[in-house]
Amino acid sequence: MKILAIGDLVGERGVRKLKQELGKLKEEKQIDFVIVNAENSAGGMGITSSIFQELKQLQINAITMGNHTWGKKDIFHFIDDEIMNRPANYSRGVVGKGYHIYSCRGKQIAVINLIGRTDIGVQSDNPFSKMEDILQEINGKADIIIVDFHAEATAEKIAMKHFLDGKITALFGTHTHVQTADEEITEKGTAYITDVGMTGPSHSVIGMDVEVSVKRFVTSLPERYKLAEGNCMLNGIIIEINDEDCRAVSIERINLK
Repeated sequence: MKILAIGDLVGERGVRKLKQELGKLKEEKQIDFVIVNAENSAGGMGITSSIFQELKQLQINAITMGNHTWGKKDIFHFIDDEIMNRPANYSRGVVGKGYHIYSCRGKQIAVINLIGRTDIGVQSDNPFSKMEDILQEINGKADIIIVDFHAEATAEKIAMKHFLDGKITALFGTHTHVQTADEEITEKGTAYITDVGMTGPSHSVIGMDVEVSVKRFVTSLPERYKLAEGNCMLNGIIIEINDEDCRAVSIERINLK
């Protein structure tokens, strides 16, 4: 079993890059299951109905979100679709679901979305406690457990790795838009990377226009961000899983420019 996780789609150019590369990537790497973080896919903030439909047509198996989940109000029309996963540790009663269990090649795959609480500016419940609850809920129901932890602080992501080590199949981080080089299979068999990176404009400041971004830092004035233009890159990871015991065998970084 091979699972492909694609880093944060940034804007419509990022969506276009995914459409250009996904088919070839799935064929060349023999991918069975695809997860895409799409919380920045519409203008850099949120997701629209039209982009959601584009992603569904690509036969993506699961979409995850993050701090910009509610950036476009369109989402309330499709938040309950089975491929949509918003952070599970949002407040109780919020629409949508924080995880789903999918069937693929005779296996049950749980995809869980969490959001961090350190320096991310979103009020949420404790992601560590929430994961404990979810693991109890899905006990005996999932063969493979994949977690997208959308968090700012590397320390929070690494702490989650140790907290869940051996309890899940894979944990990957999203949100910072910069691919880290710390991919590993832990001693207890969990695949991990601190951040998978982004899919969006290469010549940018994490997807945003360079000139505007630099001006904000130089002047400290509230210049409005805008998406960068130009060629795009695609960041992601491929997790290979043993069909016999459902443990992670390898994790490979993908960086297409």
